[in-house]
Amino acid sequence: MSDDAWWRKLGPGLITGAADDDPSGIATYSQGGAQYGYDVAWTVLVTYPLMVGIQLASARIGRITGKGLTENFSRFCPRWLVLGLVGLLVVANVINLGADINAMGDSAAMILGGPKGAYAIGLGLVSLALQVFLPYGRYVKVLKWLTLSLLAYVGVGFAAHVNWLEAARSTVVPTFHWEKDYATTIVAILGTTISPYLFFWQAAQEVEEIKRVSADKPLRIAPEQAKRNLRRMRVDTAVGMGFSNFIAFFMIVATAATLHAKGIVHIETTSQAAQALEPIAGKFAFQLFGLGVIGTGLLALPVLAGSAAYAVASLLQVRKGLDQPPSGAKTFYAILAVAMIIGLGISASGLNPIKALYWSAVVNAVISVPIMIAVMIAASHTKIVGDLKLPTIWRVLGWLATAAMAAATLAMFVTMF
Repeated sequence: MSDDAWWRKLGPGLITGAADDDPSGIATYSQGGAQYGYDVAWTVLVTYPLMVGIQLASARIGRITGKGLTENFSRFCPRWLVLGLVGLLVVANVINLGADINAMGDSAAMILGGPKGAYAIGLGLVSLALQVFLPYGRYVKVLKWLTLSLLAYVGVGFAAHVNWLEAARSTVVPTFHWEKDYATTIVAILGTTISPYLFFWQAAQEVEEIKRVSADKPLRIAPEQAKRNLRRMRVDTAVGMGFSNFIAFFMIVATAATLHAKGIVHIETTSQAAQALEPIAGKFAFQLFGLGVIGTGLLALPVLAGSAAYAVASLLQVRKGLDQPPSGAKTFYAILAVAMIIGLGISASGLNPIKALYWSAVVNAVISVPIMIAVMIAASHTKIVGDLKLPTIWRVLGWLATAAMAAATLAMFVTMF
């Protein structure tokens, strides 16, 4: 298989995995590495198979049924419960949007100089315009290229003089600190790694792919397409989530080797995180950190706003999809625009960028559990997927991801009290 063919087979899974390392993820991994050094590196190894399990379950639901998660939840959940799940998703996404836009403006001002508020508004409006006016086929190509911005953090890692032996040991041999801040950090890492908006987005993108390729049909209608598409989804999801955790690992070890090693254990802003790197790892690492925040933000904003728009439009039973022209899906694009505008308002409110990003990850973790339960039920529900139930290995991993999120959230609340 040619390299070109390989790249073309990577789509929803790759983009979803890359969007997972949004500014919220960058802030959370950086704060974890600064506060606890290499002692949180084990999380990327543990979360990888769990991510693959729950994301593959979501992707299969979209590809098998030709519908997003909201429509499928409505088939076996009471209306009030579906409303609650979508409401939780929208609240978390809007908070995350605001925090991400704020961090992007902060990073642009750090690199270029000038008012961060103006940069935040400009970047938010550019992202919105791309989502509304760029045709879906071309838009996906833009998102694929933006995934390369994450490689900036590999550069930061190698510029930071990491103790690779210690980093490897901490990755395979977990170290625990039985204290509130450590529990909250682990919950934040889980929440930014296994986030509800990723479930909704990947399912929705599988639906978009069915529409984009004229020969493709939902697998319940065309089971003869199942073998090819299910194999592609496994590869796409495994590569996408692997890429996500690979980058997360470099974020953790880079800040562990620089900030934590120099006694800088609390980061107040994204610019502070980057500026703290400069005297230790050099100007190159400082600039890469800031550029990475902007690039990953541009990748994550459409995923956050888009997943919320898909979910709400499904509830309202109106035409939806990034493949639709603005005139053909006015309500869908209006929801998307409102989410972005509220996010811009949050970013302009003067929130501490790192704290907002960090706590948005905690919020994601807390609301993930009920949504993950619904995903896992739907992925093996005969009424939803027919005979194409989630295989045992992925079902086990998906339920383990759900249990891990519930246990970590419970541990956080226990340590708080």
